[in-house]
Amino acid sequence: MRSKTKSVSSKAPSQRMLRIGELIRHKLSELLSRGEIHDDVLASHVITIPEVRLTPDLKLATVYVMPLGGNDVKPVIEALARNKKFIRSEVAAALNLRYAPDLRFREDETFEEATRIDRLLDSERVRRDVEKKD
Repeated sequence: MRSKTKSVSSKAPSQRMLRIGELIRHKLSELLSRGEIHDDVLASHVITIPEVRLTPDLKLATVYVMPLGGNDVKPVIEALARNKKFIRSEVAAALNLRYAPDLRFREDETFEEATRIDRLLDSERVRRDVEKKD
C-alpha cells in the first residue's frame, strides 16, 4: 500500500517519461534547426533545449530553453508560446501517442546555477576553509 504523504514530485521520472521527453526534445531541436517554425524571433536566435520534463500522466511537458549567449530569453519563450499549437501538432505526429502532451516553455537556469556554484567555490571564504583542513 502506498503512503499518501509522499509527494509525486519526489519520485524519480520513469523510463517512459524520460524516453518521451527525449523524443520531444529531439523533435523540437529538429524543428528549430530546420527553420520549420516560421517566426522572426526564433529565426534570429540559436536555441538550446537541454531538457524536457513530463508529468507522470504524460499530459504536460515542460520544455527548458536557452538562447545561445543567454540573451533575449523572454522574447524567445514568448515566440515559442505563440507557436505552441503548431509545435504540439508536429510533436504529436512524431510521438504516436494517444494524447499529445501540452507544452509549456521555461527558461533553463542550470547554467546560472552552475556559474553561481563555481563563484562560491572560488570565493576566499571557501578557499580558506579548504586550506585549514590540509
